[in-house]
Amino acid sequence: MDLDITTRSPQATIDVGRRIGEKLRGGEVVAITGPLGSGKTHLIKGIASGAGAKDHRDVNSPTFVIVNEYAGRYDLYHIDAYRLNSVAEFEMLGFDDYCYPESVVLIEWADKVESALRAIDHLRITLAHAGQTERKIHIENAAQYLSNIDK
Repeated sequence: MDLDITTRSPQATIDVGRRIGEKLRGGEVVAITGPLGSGKTHLIKGIASGAGAKDHRDVNSPTFVIVNEYAGRYDLYHIDAYRLNSVAEFEMLGFDDYCYPESVVLIEWADKVESALRAIDHLRITLAHAGQTERKIHIENAAQYLSNIDK
């Protein structure tokens, strides 16, 4: 089951992320895609909050460091694939090492490393501009990972 949600502010996008983070049970990989400024980092800030990250207010895009780690109910790994030039670079980061039952891996710009994700089950979230502050959030495989996320 796929799910579509429209938000009308950055805070509403964070709130959707928080509801997603509250539903995660560990071991998930979340692939997040969308154009610049579509709210990917706001969504991740919310996911980190919902997953109990103590420093969720400090969540930012790890564009230059590639991976940020946040402690919460799970080890949260926020990978930004924007500056990666190949799937090989992604794999050299040790992606497999981040995937274990007590972790959640959030991949921003996941479309750049799509072929590395094909063989694993993952939650896919696509964000799109729908106005100045309005965003469309499309969640694939929602039923497998999330229940009542739109409530």
